[in-house]
Amino acid sequence: MSEEGQKVDSTPLNEPRLHALLVETDSDLTTVIEALLDYDGPICIDAERASGFRYGQKAYLIQIAIPYKAIYLIDPTPQYSEELWITFAKETNRKTWIIHAASQDLICLAELGLLPTQILDTELASRILGLPKVALGTITEHYLGLKLAKEHSAVDWSVRPMPKSWLDYAALDVDVLFDLWVAVEADLVKRDRMGIAMQEFEFLLTPSVKEPKVDRWRSTTGLHEIKDARALTVAKHLWEAREALALNRDIAPGRLIPDSAIIAAVKAAPRSKSELASLRTFSGKASRTFIDVWWKALSEGTTTKNLVELRAKTIGIPNHRNWSQKFPEAHARLLTCKLLLGKLAEELAIPAENIVSPEVVRSLCFEPPTPLTLENLTARLLEKRVRAWQIDRILEVLLVGLAATTPPEIVEETKAETL
Repeated sequence: MSEEGQKVDSTPLNEPRLHALLVETDSDLTTVIEALLDYDGPICIDAERASGFRYGQKAYLIQIAIPYKAIYLIDPTPQYSEELWITFAKETNRKTWIIHAASQDLICLAELGLLPTQILDTELASRILGLPKVALGTITEHYLGLKLAKEHSAVDWSVRPMPKSWLDYAALDVDVLFDLWVAVEADLVKRDRMGIAMQEFEFLLTPSVKEPKVDRWRSTTGLHEIKDARALTVAKHLWEAREALALNRDIAPGRLIPDSAIIAAVKAAPRSKSELASLRTFSGKASRTFIDVWWKALSEGTTTKNLVELRAKTIGIPNHRNWSQKFPEAHARLLTCKLLLGKLAEELAIPAENIVSPEVVRSLCFEPPTPLTLENLTARLLEKRVRAWQIDRILEVLLVGLAATTPPEIVEETKAETL
C-alpha cells in the first residue's frame, strides 16, 4: 500500500524467502534449540491442525521463523527426547511470539508445552486498526504488497510425508510475519493504538476457561426438525456412537457420517439393520462399514426408557433470542446497547465485538448492577475481565443503554438479530 493509500500491484510469493528445515529427528531439534539460544529477538510462530480430518484440534506442524535467518518446520508427532523437547519449549517460551490469530493456535501449542510470555498478534492488531478484512493473506498484501499462495489452507496436515508444496505454504505463514509486524506496529503507533493493542495482547496470555458445553449432541445440524422426545433420544444415541467411534479412530466425526445422516435415520425410523443400510439418505464414508454400530445405537435409542427432555436445560442466562417475549425489559436494554455500541464502533473504526464481548453485554443487560452506578458497573466489567481501554470507552454508553426500559424505535425491526 502506498503512502497515499493507493492500491499497488502485489508480488506473488509462492515459496519462502528464508531457508526452511523440516525438523523430524533429535538432531534436527538440536539445531533449532541452538538457533534459539543464539538469538535474542522475537520469533514468528504458527501451527497447522487437521481440522475436519482428525478428532480434536491437535497440532501436526509447528512453524517457527527466526527473522532473516531460517524457518523451522517442526513435526511434533515423532517421539523426540523428552529432555530435548523440554529445552526446546523453554527456549521458545522465553521469546516474544509474533503470531497471526493467536486464539486459534494457543490451545494446541499449549498441549505441547509451548506457552508464550509475550504475544504480538498481527490479526488482532489489524482488528484494532479497523481493517475490514484481517486474514493473513489480506493484510500481507495490504501492508507488504505480497500475495501469499494459499491453495493448501484446508489440507490434512496429519498426512505423512507432507508434500513440498504444503511445506512451502506452511513456511510462508511465518516467513512474512516479522516484516508484517513491523508495518502493523508502525500503523498502531501512527494511530495512537499501541496501548490498546498491548492490553489485548496481554489478555491473550490468560485465556478464559469456558465451562464444557452440556448436551453437545443438541448442536447437531437439523435437530430442530425433530419434535418428539423419543426421536431426540435416538438422535442422541446415534450422535454419541459417532463421537465414540471418531475418538477411538482419531477421525473427525463428520467424516464418518454427517449430521444430515443422523437426522435422516431418525426421521426414517428403520425397523431393521438392512432397512437402515438401504436408506439412501443415510450417507457418509462409514455409513455401511460400521452399520452394526449405527444399528445398535438406533435400537438402544428406540427402546430405552430414559428419554431426553425436549428442551435443553438452561445454564446461565436464557437465550437472548427469546427475550422479546419473556424478558421485555432485558430485551429493551439489549437493543439499546446494541445500537449505541454500534455507533461507537463506527466512530472508533473498531469492530463492536472487539470493543466489548457480546457475551458480557448480554450478561449485563439481563442482570444490570444494582444500583446502576459508574462504580458498580465498573466493578462488574472488571469482574468479567474487560480491559481498561474498553471500560474507558464503553462505560458511559452502557450506563445509558442499561437504563433503557423501551426498545428504541429505530431498531424495532432488528429485534430478532443477535448482538
